[in-house]
Amino acid sequence: MEFDMVLSQAERIINGKRLLIVDDEKDVLDTLASLLHICKIDAVLSFDEAKKLLETSSYDLAILDIMGVDGYGLLDLAVKRKIPALMLTAHALSREDLTLSAKSGASYFVPKDKMSEIAIYVADVLAAKGESKSAWGKWFERLGGFFDQKFGSPDWRDRDKDLWERMTRGYS
Repeated sequence: MEFDMVLSQAERIINGKRLLIVDDEKDVLDTLASLLHICKIDAVLSFDEAKKLLETSSYDLAILDIMGVDGYGLLDLAVKRKIPALMLTAHALSREDLTLSAKSGASYFVPKDKMSEIAIYVADVLAAKGESKSAWGKWFERLGGFFDQKFGSPDWRDRDKDLWERMTRGYS
């Protein structure tokens, strides 16, 4: 029941928002489009298509795959256009990619096996943006335990303690 309530709140936040989704796997694009059906979506399979859209269109948020479409190159473009970006990955689930995403300006970092909750994560980013806050505090609340387990313990946070403290400052 709690999940349904959180999802309902998330849907109120994301309803009608314009999203760019970039992934080199069509089935992932189709799944995300289905999960985010209440949004206005441009879904593309390549870096070049995404680059053109980022340069010519306005979006409330971009969901970027890291591998296969040069997600970091697209993240750079999104940051320059002040479009919040959620990094989505299956193969780049490493401490290094998580840290690089945060340092490069990503608003969130999501493993593809948590994709079914994408509406909640998109809402977290949009709500944080609306309050001029970082979404990383909410990220730690929702996914910190997943990454603690993935990386073997919460000690991974200590390597870049200053970064994570800075990223979550102002979060309540």
